[in-house]
Amino acid sequence: MPQIKANGLSFEVESFGKESDPAILMIMGFAAQMTLWPVELCTGLASRGYRVIRFDNRDIGLSQKLDGLGMFNPAEAFMKAASGQPIAGPYLLTDMANDAIGILGALGIKQAHIVGASMGGMIAQTLAATHPDKVLSLISIMSTTGRPGLPPGKPEAMAVLTMPPANLERETRIAHAMKIWRTIGSQPVYASTDAELRATAEREVDRSPYYPPGMARQLVAVLASGPRTELLKKVKAPTLVIHGGDDPLVPVEGGKDTADSIAGARLKIVPGMGHDFTQKLVPVFLREIADFVSEVDAKRVK
Repeated sequence: MPQIKANGLSFEVESFGKESDPAILMIMGFAAQMTLWPVELCTGLASRGYRVIRFDNRDIGLSQKLDGLGMFNPAEAFMKAASGQPIAGPYLLTDMANDAIGILGALGIKQAHIVGASMGGMIAQTLAATHPDKVLSLISIMSTTGRPGLPPGKPEAMAVLTMPPANLERETRIAHAMKIWRTIGSQPVYASTDAELRATAEREVDRSPYYPPGMARQLVAVLASGPRTELLKKVKAPTLVIHGGDDPLVPVEGGKDTADSIAGARLKIVPGMGHDFTQKLVPVFLREIADFVSEVDAKRVK
């Protein structure tokens, strides 16, 4: 699919399934390309009668990089957030939610089921609260409300996510990516094999150059947007929250708080699941997402 112009920017977008089927928009997380949504999950949902759309967020992958906004310092933003000081971000989660709305509009889609993972879950939450007329349902995966006082991720998980590779050689970047996913990943029952990890790392490294300025801008955007606890009271769409019981990066309390903040939200905790999308987890995500959106659609058409 050619790049799509939306919200004044260019986005790399991929679609699975029939254009006439109900749409599911998949929003990926911090510093993550759309290809981290497993193809098997996308095609599986398409086989259940849905048009599945995934895309690279701004500042990552093959979508537009916002070099004109300059370089931002995440460490400084973290310190300001910890002390309650205001943070000037390059953009906000509301802007990224508007990107998603723009992509739907460019594809001629009036409403969609919105699925977001990690930072993508934050974007999806924001979208559901600010554009309720566009949202058939909300599915927030391994995400959080950002409420102060929630348990932080494990230090090693937080550190590995922001640590740069030793150099930009291909093998170094592959090893670095594998280390990240081993650190934040699922427990043995759902863990990736070494071969799967390497194949994923090779695909991600070969698809797009390492781009620290975009990663920094995305991270500062999350911090500058603040908590969503009050905003989530505005969400009216049927909501499913999926969270790993063993997530080392975004502890399960973040998922529980998300579900508690949205009226009528359903919470699904998956024991052994960490902060990743492994092949062993694909059947879990496929079942939970497909069953939920099908239930929502069945009630909607009555």
